[in-house]
Amino acid sequence: MKIYKLTNQQLQTYDGFQWELGVAAPELPAGGELCSANYYHAYTSPLLAVFLNPIHANIAEPRLFEAEGFGELADDHGLKVGYKSMVLVKELELPAVTLTNYIAFGILCSLEVYKEPAFVTWAENWLNGTDRSEAAARAAWAAAAAWAAAAAWAASWAVWAAAAARAARAARAATRAATAAARAAESAASSEKFNLIELAEKAMKIK
Repeated sequence: MKIYKLTNQQLQTYDGFQWELGVAAPELPAGGELCSANYYHAYTSPLLAVFLNPIHANIAEPRLFEAEGFGELADDHGLKVGYKSMVLVKELELPAVTLTNYIAFGILCSLEVYKEPAFVTWAENWLNGTDRSEAAARAAWAAAAAWAAAAAWAASWAVWAAAAARAARAARAATRAATAAARAAESAASSEKFNLIELAEKAMKIK
């Protein structure tokens, strides 16, 4: 399986770890949690790497690499993967993702797990360009402000933040929506799980 890794402009990641193209990172000890220094982190698609960067490493000007992982594999609900060793194979062009794409990704993910009719109507109207107003986003956010609707809440808040010209906050909120949706689906019946990569590709078509 191909995986994809983000670094900063100096090929560094968490805590200043220095990568070298074609050189495998030292193998880490067995066990431990994925979201820790016990694993080298990566993604299963270039788009997921970019879409989820705001709430993971949050690298300001990332570089993208195709990579290969070795050893024990850990998976976070399809959001990211971890290996005990990893090597950067080649550098790739970073996908050009707009704020609209970020928000669309969050909304599409939230629709997979939150079916409240008023929210679905708002989400579909936003996605097809009928109504992207701040007022509509505020109403959707208020209606979905409950734990069971965490994905919907974050998706609608992303639009609200974007309307208020808070791009960084909007991107983080949109990716939180995707994260909440993926984890909600993972805890539900397997038939309710969805493909994050397909939704990321769909989000790229929203203008």
